Amino acid sequence: MIEAFGTERVPLSQIEALVDEYFDLSPVGIISALQLRRPIYRQVAAFGHFGRSDLNLPWEQTGLAAELASEAGVEPLKSAEKAG
Repeated sequence: MIEAFGTERVPLSQIEALVDEYFDLSPVGIISALQLRRPIYRQVAAFGHFGRSDLNLPWEQTGLAAELASEAGVEPLKSAEKAG
């Protein structure tokens, strides 16, 4: 179930279908996609990761945003175009 709190630009059912198609939300899929077995946590242990541009953390990547927007038939948001 997807909750967009009224910010969606396409029907929630379409968002759910795209999430099902593009993302493996099983525990193994999440571990793999976010590279959670990689020893990257030391760099965020002391100061966190919010607002830091010196880190390349997999959960901060938005590389699929433009592709998902295209699949949904909408223009990508400007912030998604830059972050890809």
